[in-house]
This record gives sequence, structure tokens and C-alpha cells, in this order.
Amino acid sequence: MPSIPEQMKAAIMTELRKIELVEMPVPKPGPNEALVKVMAVGICGSDVHYYEHGRIGRFIVDFPFLLGHECAGEVVAVGENVTRVKPGDRVAIEPGVTCGKCQYCKKGRYNLCPDVQFLATPPVHGSFAQYIVHREDFLFPIPDHMSYEAASLVEPFSVGIHASRAAALQPGETVAIHGMGPVGLMAVVAAKAFGAGQIIVSDLEPKRLEAARKLGATRTVRVGEEDPAEVVRSLTDGRGADVAFETAGNGKALQSALASLRRGGRLSIVGLPPQPEIPLNITYIADNEIQIRGIFRYANTYPDGIRFLASGLADVDAIITDRYPLERTWEAMERTITARSETLKVMIYPNGF
Repeated sequence: MPSIPEQMKAAIMTELRKIELVEMPVPKPGPNEALVKVMAVGICGSDVHYYEHGRIGRFIVDFPFLLGHECAGEVVAVGENVTRVKPGDRVAIEPGVTCGKCQYCKKGRYNLCPDVQFLATPPVHGSFAQYIVHREDFLFPIPDHMSYEAASLVEPFSVGIHASRAAALQPGETVAIHGMGPVGLMAVVAAKAFGAGQIIVSDLEPKRLEAARKLGATRTVRVGEEDPAEVVRSLTDGRGADVAFETAGNGKALQSALASLRRGGRLSIVGLPPQPEIPLNITYIADNEIQIRGIFRYANTYPDGIRFLASGLADVDAIITDRYPLERTWEAMERTITARSETLKVMIYPNGF
């Protein structure tokens, strides 16, 4: 194994919309932790929100702060009690480390753990750095042929897996997905993995709809030119979709997702709108016995996520539109904000390409 340096580079946010490259000590792994050399980090919508606004709800950034939680890398050192991974292992990093003791953890719903330590969610620093330490039970070895980029995409892919499980998606069913940002695009792959028959997607941006087609969408709808709910009904002999995902965080998209469902349909709400309350047709929900599930992150998804993506189910590397070294992280964040119609997934490489 190569020697581990004493110092590393990190791209740290020092104030709103300002990121500086600094040197800091390489962290030391605790008894149940591993030191991971970070090879790829995807920029997520939450990173952008913290970067622009400094907070998401009750989570407030205390500067300086490290962003980045969609990550993968190579284990280079382990603590004395570590048995799951060893130096040299290539791993996907599940960013939320939970307590393992509360009622939610014990029931397998650890995404609801009140004491979760989630990368890049204040006050926990993220992975825009050359090295991070992480507890061993949230590190998952990946096969040799799987790229670090694909391994980092297991994180947003996990949201789609969790949404599909929550909606009890069955093979052959019709799925309508509203919003084709990176999470929505990975939800297309999840729906495909679960054996969906028709996958009907909608968005405003042609580039995102084109990417959705490449990933497995069977029909795309450009919002403003066609009504998504009407298209869904026309493709299902007037019945509607069995399952709908709202991934845009948009009130109108949520209403459209609801309207696209058949009687007895299931809705997974993934996106978070800027306003906490959205008017919904309660009579329609009750009369049609619509099942609605809120989706908060994911739980128990990484092994399946790695298996699905490593199988070649979809060319997820194709959604990566921009690549930046660590020293250009500020430029990457600005690109994500200012070129939304041109970018899909922007990737950072802390240790070079």
C-alpha cells in the first residue's frame, strides 16, 4: 500500500458561494472506522442548497464547512476492530452513520434514526477532501469492473430503490416519474430494476428527458407541451399509472403525479418543495384509495444498489456531464447552479482523474 500523507487537501466552504482549497491533517480512523481515499464525489441538490442558502430547514451551516456526500473511494487504513473491509478495498460509502440502538434502527428503518451522522449535513463535514474516516458497517466493497463514479451514484440510486420498495412496485406495472433531475433519473433505473413495464417520465428540460430515455424510460413528456397526467391515462387505456414518484420538489408536479394514478394507486413523495404545504385533492385521494408514502433518504439499499448498477442494467456513467478536480470545486458548484439546463451530474475527483 502507498504511504499515507500527514496532510491532505480539502475544498472547504468559508461563506455562502465561496469555496477555498486548504490543507488539513489527514484524519485518523477510530477502532471501528476505516480511512478512505476519496476517488469520486457527486454534487447533490442538498450540497447546492447549503452552498447557496447556508441551511436546509433546521440544519444550519457553521462555517467553515465541507460539502459532498455522494462518494466512493479506496480503503487505505483500518481501525483495530475493523473486519468488514481491508486496505485496498474499493468501496461505496453510505453517508448516513446511525446509532444502531434506537427503535428505528432496531426495526430496520435506520433512515429515521434521530442521531444519524450524515455526511455534509451540519454539523457533520462531508467528503470534498482527499481522505475521510467512516464507520466500517457503512462501507460496501464494489467489484473491480465498477467505476468509482457509478459507486458514488449508488447514493441517489438508493432513493429510487427505497421509493420503489415503499410503493411495493411489482414487475409489469406502469410507473410515472415526475422530475428528471439526478434523483429522478436514478429512479428510472430503479423502476427498471424492479421490472416496471411502462416508465413514463416528465420534465421541462429536453436534455434530462433524453437522458431518461437512455436509462430506460419508455415515454417522455415535456411539461408545457403535454399534460403528464393525460399522457399517462392515454397510455393506460384511461386507467392511470399503478405507481407515481414525485422527485422534482414542485407543487404542480406533485399534483400532477397524484392525478396520474389509477384507483388504488401508490404515490411516493421524494422531492421537497420550498413551501411546507401543498394543496391536494383529498376527495380524490379518499375516493380512489390512493396510498401515499413520504420518502426520507433510504435504508438497507446499498447491497442491492451495487448489485444492480454493477450488472450493467443501465449506463449510469452517461448522466455525468461535468468532471472537475478538487481544486476547481468552486467552479463546479457554480456550474451546477448557473447551467441547470446543461448539466445532469457534476463529479468531483479529490485525488485526480
